Amino acid sequence: MRLVQFREQEVCMDSENGKKALTESELIDRQVEEIMTDEESAEGGKRKKKRRKKARSGEKPSLKERWKGYSRKRKIITVVVVLAAAAFLLSRCGGGEKGPVAVPVNVMSLTRQPIKEKLSVSGPVSGTDSVDVVSNIHAEIITMNVKEGDKVTKDQILAVLDKTDLERDLQVAQNAYDLAVVNKQEKDKSEALGYEKATQDLRKAQADYNRNSALYAAGDISQVEMEQAANALNDAKRQVEGYNVVNGRGAADASYELQVQNAAIDLEKKKEELENAEIKSTIDGTVVRVNSKVGQFADKVEDDKPIFSIENLDQLEMEIKISEYSIGKVQVGQTAVISADILDGETVEGEIIKISPTGEEKGGGSTERVIPTTIRIDGTNSKLIAGITAKAEILIRESEDAFVVPVTALIDDGEATYIAVVEEQKVRRIPVTLGVDGDVNVEVIPADGSEFTEGMQVILNPGPMTVDGALVTVLPQM
Repeated sequence: MRLVQFREQEVCMDSENGKKALTESELIDRQVEEIMTDEESAEGGKRKKKRRKKARSGEKPSLKERWKGYSRKRKIITVVVVLAAAAFLLSRCGGGEKGPVAVPVNVMSLTRQPIKEKLSVSGPVSGTDSVDVVSNIHAEIITMNVKEGDKVTKDQILAVLDKTDLERDLQVAQNAYDLAVVNKQEKDKSEALGYEKATQDLRKAQADYNRNSALYAAGDISQVEMEQAANALNDAKRQVEGYNVVNGRGAADASYELQVQNAAIDLEKKKEELENAEIKSTIDGTVVRVNSKVGQFADKVEDDKPIFSIENLDQLEMEIKISEYSIGKVQVGQTAVISADILDGETVEGEIIKISPTGEEKGGGSTERVIPTTIRIDGTNSKLIAGITAKAEILIRESEDAFVVPVTALIDDGEATYIAVVEEQKVRRIPVTLGVDGDVNVEVIPADGSEFTEGMQVILNPGPMTVDGALVTVLPQM
């Protein structure tokens, strides 16, 4: 139905020119006539053809006849539209001598009911623990023991590599280590003997020097002989100082020890490589991807993918990103309802178990930050699988017994928020604070000592004319 647009100049006349405002009855008659004419032009089928026929023959139905042909619902809608328009125009004209005209309003009865505030997010589903199994050993895979979907345990052998070259390399490394150890041992032995002889020579040279000093003082030997004894003592000291001494024994220098250490490191590496020729799982879980096969080299998987991907699917999680504008409402322990296409309309429960202490960029050129958050999904018999995207509705807060109104019923004047109620055909604004936000509906709590009573008539779409004390007419509910 098309709403008729009133032209104010057609209704309000200049009283100074001897004209007056149309009466309410005249206004309604005119608008009903226009509405019916519009409806008549919009109808189709046989009825439309019949009316056109009458129009051509000059037998246009009267207003009364057309009104009788309307359904009850159509009559109510027509009258509501006309009354609303008429009331508005008459109020603009000042109402003549009849006083203020009541503003038509739609209302609802204020009742207590449950309401929930939820936050909808989405993210990928994954296992609680996962690992990519790779190998840096250049050896051919000769055995694959598992396939996708197999459950595995920690240290279970997944695949076996060709050990021929690895065993040879290990033997070479073992020989190099053994040789380094032998060389050090022999050097330790020779150095110990050399150091022992050098200390004996030093003691002898020291004794000779002491005896010659006494003889020289008595004039029994020449100065040349005295100098020879001193030189022999200095040579003996230099010999002793040239040895590497460990715990009072001569020992091989640090280079021999370094050779042994390097050989030991290489030997350990070769042992580890041989051990890793049996590729094992590091966690309990399920093999979700196998990216190689028998005959391929373990370190040359296509596109640098892992040989195996394993996840613990016994406990699933959702990784979601929550806006910085909403994270203040989210807390560890809040519940969530999980849904996904794979569930065929069913849902599963979840719980927030972790919120990152730092945010990150949302991406896509946005300056907004998001906070990674983890939801643990309850139950092990769910149809959910890892690798899909699911939707989660996080329950922020709820109230089981709240006064609830549509958000369109709120009035915000910049300083406070109100709802408008009808009492004895007049408007009364009640200040409120907002509680649980249910998106379409919201919990309202009376403020400033005000009170609510169940059954109060709350105006659904208050406008600028619904001020305190304004006269109103409650329209019938459809």
